[in-house]
Amino acid sequence: MRNYFLLLLPLLGWSVWSCQSPQKPQTAEVPPVSADEHCYTGASPYGTHADYLIADFLDAIDRIQPDPVEAKSQEGMVEIQAGQFQMGGDNAQARPDEYPKHAVEVKGFWMDATEVTNAQFQRFVDATGYVTVAERAIDLEELKKQVPPGTELPSAEELQPFSLVFTAPPSGNIQTLSPADWWQMVKGANWRQPEGPGSNLKGKDKHPVVHVCWYDAIAYCKWAGKRLPTEAEWEYAGRGGQSEAIYPWGMEPVSPQKANFFQGEFPVKQLNEDGFQRLSPVKSFAANPYGLYDMAGNVWEWCADWYRPDYYAQNKGTLRNPQGPADSYDPEEPNAPKKVVRGGSFLCNDSYCSGYRVAARMKTSPDTGLEHTGFRCVRDK
Repeated sequence: MRNYFLLLLPLLGWSVWSCQSPQKPQTAEVPPVSADEHCYTGASPYGTHADYLIADFLDAIDRIQPDPVEAKSQEGMVEIQAGQFQMGGDNAQARPDEYPKHAVEVKGFWMDATEVTNAQFQRFVDATGYVTVAERAIDLEELKKQVPPGTELPSAEELQPFSLVFTAPPSGNIQTLSPADWWQMVKGANWRQPEGPGSNLKGKDKHPVVHVCWYDAIAYCKWAGKRLPTEAEWEYAGRGGQSEAIYPWGMEPVSPQKANFFQGEFPVKQLNEDGFQRLSPVKSFAANPYGLYDMAGNVWEWCADWYRPDYYAQNKGTLRNPQGPADSYDPEEPNAPKKVVRGGSFLCNDSYCSGYRVAARMKTSPDTGLEHTGFRCVRDK
């Protein structure tokens, strides 16, 4: 849950982006959301106006009109043919929420060859005047809804717009540190200033846009006449027709020649063997067999689906065009409904999350933007 819950890190700890094994889930009632409702070709991108989605953010999306040129253009997109694959964990690094492996059929679709770049997002903002969630002041009343009763709330000063920026701790290791040790809440950090005030996008037109939350991604999709991929579509495309592949390129272990990930001792020592301290321009590494770039590393990518750790276990037989669970539950943060993110980021490392595996699942709340999270779009045929 955005920035809201993260304000309370010192009080509550932080399990967003952790890789602990999912606990036994409980039921959290959330209305179903279909793929058609996520597709912005005249239908709503977020389903019914559920009380866990923030009305102000939905209203901002409602005001956006599809661009008549962008909405018809297939430029920069790759055609993905319909097919069937085995979805789920492939190796010893797979976590419990990646099982059981199961058969899935997906319809054909078009997918962006790259993550949405700063230049593309700038065109969207220039055309619509859209303001991202990280650029808006935090609503105290909304915050009260999203934290446990009795939680001490932040001051007015702490409610100023900010986002989360990675800062390497001076010492320690993954066993002794937690995400709160390497994420800093930086006032003024947003997609225009990815490392906070004083930073900018000069020379970064081809970098993936970051500090964008799920709402921001949905807003862009509406303008572009596209939608976010379902989790099944994302994994199907990520595998590139290689049914047993562990990575988008196949079975070879991750290396600095394959993807932008964290080399060295996470999170304290980055060796930069791939040539990038943080983000890399899209297409810096080879595409997968389908012609898709950066399906491993660089930035996590938003999907349409709600997250449940037990979703795979709830289904029997072959799933056809699955839209994800009808509700959301994260045992690590029971008060925060989560959306799925896929693909890993420049901060992934085998010692921590190995998120660059095609089956790896991660999650965060729809109003949270971070320095290592972006998105790519799809369009129905």
